[in-house]
Amino acid sequence: MDGRISDGSSVAVEAVHPGDPVADGIVRAYLAEVASRWYGRPATEDEVAQALRDEPYDDLHGASGVFLVAVEQGRAVACAGARFGLGVAELTKVFTLPEARGRGTAARLVREVEVMCRHRGIGVLRLDTRAELAEACALYERLGFERVPAFTEDPYSDRWYAKRL
Repeated sequence: MDGRISDGSSVAVEAVHPGDPVADGIVRAYLAEVASRWYGRPATEDEVAQALRDEPYDDLHGASGVFLVAVEQGRAVACAGARFGLGVAELTKVFTLPEARGRGTAARLVREVEVMCRHRGIGVLRLDTRAELAEACALYERLGFERVPAFTEDPYSDRWYAKRL
């Protein structure tokens, strides 16, 4: 087997508790890719660990949020989370492993997050990102997110999006 993921027919979406090994594995892969792009070289384990401390996700469960993982053949291939607020939720940690990209898995996860937000009475889903993450920006725009003025002061962000649900 060449390590590539199948056509996606066996992908299951599960809400996973932060700290679960499946969740931590995909989040570490996400942070390694983002940090590597930021540094222009492969990120070290220490840099990934620091990124996890800088961007914790332990609140993405219960009343404060949700963390979804797409699992195929027992392996996490994608993730997306949301932090719930009063009428507004923050989309975060949207990522797909390189070998699983191009099959709509990230879009499926974001749509599932949107459904969960609507069920909670949340009317706006928003996020911040970087223009350098062109694939992510293109995904958000395809899904109906619109660019909005900055709503955070995150030094790593230079683009903000929101979508009315």
